[in-house]
Amino acid sequence: MKEVQVKKIPREKLNFWEETYLLPIFQGMSLTLKHLLKNISNTEQMPVLDYPLEKKTMPPGYRGKHRLTQRDDGTVKCVACMMCATVCPALCIHIEAAEHENPAIEKFPQVFDIDLLRCVYCGYCVEACPCDAIRMDSGVYTIFASKREDFVVHKEQLLNMQAQYPETARPKQGMPPLPNP
Repeated sequence: MKEVQVKKIPREKLNFWEETYLLPIFQGMSLTLKHLLKNISNTEQMPVLDYPLEKKTMPPGYRGKHRLTQRDDGTVKCVACMMCATVCPALCIHIEAAEHENPAIEKFPQVFDIDLLRCVYCGYCVEACPCDAIRMDSGVYTIFASKREDFVVHKEQLLNMQAQYPETARPKQGMPPLPNP
């Protein structure tokens, strides 16, 4: 076995003030204090919202809280194909399919639940949906509750969500109202 040569590099000896790092700490604190005083003296130029009273408008394309879309006759567009639940990496979507009384509709979701605590807001469910039934364009970013059960969003709640930009939301595609038997 060959012996390895190790080159030792001597370190500089730090004095007391350098070892305590007091000078960099005071430099950082003075910079913070400078920004604080600048912001206090120019409060009208600060980009701050009075949050509970004012809400920030999210940009188009922001993935907010989910919503289910409806056909022109008011029925849910979802055909319970389970594509969204299958592609979801967090396994937060639960769908139970049921037979529809209208023979033109094969099935529909009797139960459509999304657990928002498990959701990672990746948008895969929106991409996987073949009939454009689920979207994340509501613009809702404040999702809070006091109990864990309240974070599970049910079908009725998803149907009542509105698009943040309804004029730019994708148009209703390929799902006209079905004729009654």
